[in-house]
Amino acid sequence: MPKLKRKRYGVLIDMTPLVDVAFLLLTFFMLTTQFKPPEEVTIELPSSNSQFKLPESDVITLSLSKDGRIFMGLDSQLLRRRIFGPENELKGSIEVPKDKLADMLVKARTANLKLRTVIKGDKGTEYGVAEDVMDILQKTMITRFNLVTALEKQ
Repeated sequence: MPKLKRKRYGVLIDMTPLVDVAFLLLTFFMLTTQFKPPEEVTIELPSSNSQFKLPESDVITLSLSKDGRIFMGLDSQLLRRRIFGPENELKGSIEVPKDKLADMLVKARTANLKLRTVIKGDKGTEYGVAEDVMDILQKTMITRFNLVTALEKQ
């Protein structure tokens, strides 16, 4: 006795909820992403062979431009508000005169004792500016700092 085969029905999958979830995730990631603020000065880094990793958080960045200007940047928005004021909290770095740099560094270090100092100098910067910044760091008792360089490709 042959078995009777039942008629097969195709499976329908409704794709509408999948598209809704995809667009929901897309809008969530677009709205929660924090973009890096534009840098105040463009710096061309000197090359080196060092592969030492720089710290990612609790960092004071001292940027030295080609024309000898000094920019001070902090990675924490709350700390930038406390040191530079609420009008500069969204800026990546602020130009600081050489005579006020020591006071700003002391203020920042007293606000957060874990801060580590990074010097990011353009390869066209005169050595005297970097020497002055290092002297100011020594006077403010910041004896450990990192110099940022571009990794040379071999």
